[in-house]
Amino acid sequence: MKNNIKELKPWLLMWGTQFISALGSAMTSYALVLKLFLESGSALKTAMLSICSYAPYVLMSIFAGALSDRWDKKKTMLICDTVAALSTAVMLVLDKNGQLMPWHLYLINALNGLMNTVQQPASEVAATLLIPKAHYQRTSALRSFSQSLTSILTPVAATALFSLAGLEAVAAVDILSFMAAFITLLFFIKLPETEKTDKAAEPLISGVASGLRWLREHKLVLKLIFFLASINLVASAYEALLPAMILPRTNGGKNVLGLVNTCVGLATVAGSMLAMVLPAPKNRVRAICLALLFSMSTENFMLAFGRSPVVWCAAAVMGWLFIPYMGANLDVILRSEIPSDMQGRVYSCRNTLQFFTIPIGKLLAGILEDNAAEPFMAKQQGSLLNLLFGSGKGSGAALMYLILGAAGVTVCLIYSALLRNEKWDKN
Repeated sequence: MKNNIKELKPWLLMWGTQFISALGSAMTSYALVLKLFLESGSALKTAMLSICSYAPYVLMSIFAGALSDRWDKKKTMLICDTVAALSTAVMLVLDKNGQLMPWHLYLINALNGLMNTVQQPASEVAATLLIPKAHYQRTSALRSFSQSLTSILTPVAATALFSLAGLEAVAAVDILSFMAAFITLLFFIKLPETEKTDKAAEPLISGVASGLRWLREHKLVLKLIFFLASINLVASAYEALLPAMILPRTNGGKNVLGLVNTCVGLATVAGSMLAMVLPAPKNRVRAICLALLFSMSTENFMLAFGRSPVVWCAAAVMGWLFIPYMGANLDVILRSEIPSDMQGRVYSCRNTLQFFTIPIGKLLAGILEDNAAEPFMAKQQGSLLNLLFGSGKGSGAALMYLILGAAGVTVCLIYSALLRNEKWDKN
């Protein structure tokens, strides 16, 4: 154990402080969702926050990796974090002066999304450089654990701070957490040099092409990416609909939404622990398929027909329990298959292909919720649909969760069949 900690000390230091910074950023994002939905009552306007974050990420990721492979990873991470922190400071000033408008939030989120686009492949390569190969699954599980802990703490801390002191207090915590991560990375983390190859000197377009070519030549990885892209379409719609279903209901509200999101975090913490202690599966591809099928066949249906916070919380647990286990197995496959000098551009191509469905899913969910599902359910007074999905605002979102559940299960069954004969055995 002591040897493991010694080997992982640089990564653990970076991981811990980046977790603190990520928590601060997540609290700000959560507070913005509360602020905008409570002021507008619109699922679409609220979803636009995430859409503006993901749009530049999806559009520019394919180029960011090729740039990341050329640039110093540490400097890239420091600069991107600094720009994101400055944008939060601008938002803080605007809010303090009563001048903060929705379009300000969309613009700031777009800038932060762009910074994340460049930083993410750099941080992935940095992690690979710091982590011995034998610890890939454990460290992936630890990353899932920190993400899960963020999910637990974010709704509780953000709701409390937002209710007691407003958006300014949440943003101030975000900036302080950034400073902790920035100082640690600047002064206490030394990244090993990457091996210099001709690939890193390729022209930008050639670098992008080489990343896409690598994916085309590795069919298993490409199939898994498209599988996750299809799942992300459903999962992003789920995230866009949750505030619209819970906040307006008489037995819902800010505290209940926070409780449900906290249960998501608790479930992923438990799932991360499972990923850390379970032995490597005989077939990692099958493990990924089964984990996603379990998630898609439980949570959305329970949210569709559930009427109480207890059922909503149980749905969150069922839906997210095995997601870290899925992520850990996917992470092992990717890190083991992709050469370190190619990881920046391949991860970036992966990001564009796997995550382009997220803004689409959020946009479609917001439009359909505001303009189709809620108006439709408002006309169903006394019908069977009211009996199944409830009445009043939020019932339209419940109806949409039934559709999402059916879509998610269908996607899992199709890709399980396509991947049936695939087996990755480099445990």
